[in-house]
This record gives sequence, structure tokens and C-alpha cells, in this order.
Amino acid sequence: MNKRILFFLGYVLLFKLSHAQTIDSTGKRIEFLSAETYNMKKMDSMDFLILVGHVKIKQGTALLFGDSIVLNSSKNTLEGFGHIHINDADSVHVYSDYIKYLGDTKNAFLRKKVKLTDGKGVLTTDSLDYDVAVKIGNYKKGGKLVRNKTVLTSTEGYYYGTTRDVIFRKKVELKDPDSNIITDTLEYNTYSQLTNFMSPTKIINGARIIKTTNGNYNIGNRKGYLYERSSIDDSTYTFIADEMAVDDSLGLGDFKGNAIYRSKDSLSFDLLANNIKTNKPKSILLATDNPLLLIKQAKDTLYVRADTLHTGLISDLKRPLTKARDSVSKITDTSLNKYFEAYHHVTVYSDSLQASCDSLFYSLSDSTIRLLHQPILWSNNNQITGDTIFLFLNNKKPEGLLVFDNALAINKVDSSEYFNQLKGIKLKATFEEGQIHRMSMKGAAENIYYAMDEQKKFIGMNHSTAQIIDIEFEKGEPAKVIFRNQLLGKLTPMGQIPKDEKEVRGFKWLAELRPKK
Repeated sequence: MNKRILFFLGYVLLFKLSHAQTIDSTGKRIEFLSAETYNMKKMDSMDFLILVGHVKIKQGTALLFGDSIVLNSSKNTLEGFGHIHINDADSVHVYSDYIKYLGDTKNAFLRKKVKLTDGKGVLTTDSLDYDVAVKIGNYKKGGKLVRNKTVLTSTEGYYYGTTRDVIFRKKVELKDPDSNIITDTLEYNTYSQLTNFMSPTKIINGARIIKTTNGNYNIGNRKGYLYERSSIDDSTYTFIADEMAVDDSLGLGDFKGNAIYRSKDSLSFDLLANNIKTNKPKSILLATDNPLLLIKQAKDTLYVRADTLHTGLISDLKRPLTKARDSVSKITDTSLNKYFEAYHHVTVYSDSLQASCDSLFYSLSDSTIRLLHQPILWSNNNQITGDTIFLFLNNKKPEGLLVFDNALAINKVDSSEYFNQLKGIKLKATFEEGQIHRMSMKGAAENIYYAMDEQKKFIGMNHSTAQIIDIEFEKGEPAKVIFRNQLLGKLTPMGQIPKDEKEVRGFKWLAELRPKK
């Protein structure tokens, strides 16, 4: 028989035997499906199958394509060159110019122009190791993942095809039209676009910078959760809290655990609470769980504490704002279109002035603090009460006040047991350097005043009534009393004062309610 025919028959027999060995029930053997040309070669007791042109290989559910592939049937390995493509069960596709593949372990080592895609994200690198069995790939010499307009780069990366997660390590940067994220370790899901932060991370979004070490942010729906004392720094504020939840699509935020909000604009205020909710489009802050508002001044910060503190835009108020001043200058600063509201168990503290009430409303448009429902105000040894108190500020310092209905001003005379008292319908007072300078009572005004001689010894009690009573103060203490219209009064010596005439009707000295710190 012709030698060529014998060689060809032997070659076909050898190929069929080799090909038959690649098919087994375990799916571990590499199966050759097709190629334009093929050649068998035996070298060092090993069988090689050389395949050229549109080569198609199969192992289990994975298909491998290439321009040329050398299959080592003895070791169940292969090397491929040119237009390499792994189709991993139609879920993950990997491309490269070169591959070395180990059939027993299903490990692929891809080099040069490597691209991996799962239908959502495209990962490119120059060197990728990919485990077909578990759909895990990794690179350690730099790589890039692109998903729509989101681009992630890092020195190292680990791709998990089953969950669609990619863990990026070392010099990680995420660029997106809305944000730029810089960190050392980051997890990203190509389908959900959920980003998990696992190390110190900086998120830059325009003028806003977020710093965190633990949390997540979804690039798709723009919602995020941050833990372990994260911070947000914007052009107008800073925020620090143990836990944060943000919804940038709606401009909402929820901050829990020792939350601190600091304004940077002309308002200059801080807000502290264990829970602060925000609505950025409407400039709303809602603080609960032991909230504290700090209205900062150059020398004397004003502290406001209540069950609930709330801020918003005056232009968004659903109820009319009671006029407080006769004339208010036109608002040119948009930041003055804001109010602060506190309700239930309100206390106010500063070095020069303290107050207590059930609800408080501070309007920046007219620089007026409205104290409502059983308000009490203290300054030095003076206590003022009434149905409603309006406290007027100038540059956030007390300028004056108005008390409406049942107005009562009490002045404790030094360390004695005596009290100067002024009662009427409406009280007006002015301040200088944080202290009461002048006080005027109108409408059935009544006054009890303890007169002293030049040696500061009590002479007697002066009990008077008039339509208007004015009192001038020096260093926060009454110095001069002026009576206007229909004056009636008498001076009773100290030893002859009846006990029931020492106090005006409704007198209450409420020192135990005064904030001390």
C-alpha cells in the first residue's frame, strides 16, 4: 500500500483517538470542534494538535475561539494566538491576543489587549488571569472598567462573574459625569452599579467632597450609605455623622449619631443632634434626638435646645409670618430667606441672655426671635414674662424686645429677698452691649420699686401705677423710674410693708427654670 495513504490513515486514526479522549462525562477534557486546518505532532512523548484558522474549542459550557491554537492532548492544555475569545456560558466574554489555558484547572492566562465583558461593563487590561470554573479573573499590572459613562481604573482588580462584582485595589479612581472617587480599595457591581468603599475614600462632586472609610454609593440611582464617622464638605456647609444616608437624585439626606452641621455662609450657625434630616432643594434641616442650635457671634454664641429643631425657607412657609418690626429693610441677601423653628421644651442660652418657652421662631428676614407659649427671658438679675415675647437682633446681638399681654418684668435686688417689679399690657425694652438699657411699660402699668439711700440701705417700697412707666438701667440694674399720665403711688417704710403687698398679681420668680449652661 502507498506510504502516503498509510500515513494519512494513521494520522486520521491518531486524531480520532485523541479527539475521542477529549470527550468525557466530567467536562474536564478539552474538546476540539473545528478549524480550517489542523496537524498532529508528537514531541517528547506528548501529543500536540496544531489548529489554524477560525479555531473552535470547547470545555464544559465554555467555548474558546482563536486564529491558531496548539492543543497539548497529553497535558490537557493549550496555547492560542490572535483574536482569542472565551465565551463562558454566554454570561462572560473574554478577548485577547494570546492565551495559555490549563484544562484540568480551567485557568486561562490572557495577555495583550485583553477585554472582559459581561454585557454591562467592559474591563480592559494587558494581562488577565481568568478561572473559567468559577468565573473569577484578576489583573495586577493596571486595568480599566467602563460602564456607560462610568470609568474605573486601578493597579489591581478582581472580577467575579457570578455576582458581577469587581474589586479594585491600589490607586483606584472612579470617574463619572456626577462624581470622582479616589480610594485604595473599592468594590463595584457592573449590573447594579453599587459601589462599596472599603478604605479611606474621597468622593468629589462639584464643590462637595465626601470622606469615608466604610459605605456604599449606587452610581445608577445616586443613593448612598456611609458609616464610621464620615464627613461631607460643601461650599456652604460641612456635615459629620456616625451614619449617613444620601439620595442625590432628590437632594435628601439622613444623618445619625452625633451629627454635626456647620454652615459656611453669612448665617454662621452649627446644628448638633443624634438625627438630622435634610432636603437640599428646599433648604430644610430637621433635627431630633437631643438637638442643639448654635447661632455664632463674635463674642457671645446663642445656644438653642429643644425636642425638635427645624430650618427652612420663609418663602415656603404655609402660614403667614406675624409682623414684628414697624419697618424691615428689603432682603438683598438670599441667605436671609430662612427661618429657624424650635418646639417643645425650648431653652436659650448665651452669656448675656437666657430664655425658656414651648416654641421658638427665628426669622432672618426681620432678625426677630419669637418666643411663644409661656415664654420667660432672663438678663442679669432681670426676668421678663408675657404671653408672647419678640426679641430683636442686630448682627445677631440682642437689640430690643417686645412683650405682648400680661407683661411682667422682675428685677432681683442684689442678694436680698426683695424684687423690683413692673407689670402691664405691653413692654418694650432696648439693649446695649447685651444688657437691658431702657424699659417702657404701657397699659395699666404697675410698679413696685424698693428705694435706697446713698449708703445702699433700703428706705421703703414704692408702689405706683400710671399709663406709662419708663425705667432706665445702668449696668443692667434699674437706675431711674419715670411715670407718665395718671400717676398714683405711695411709699411704705420697710418695716410697715404688708406681706400681701410685696408682689404684684401674677408674680412668679422662676429661677429654677433658668438655663445655667
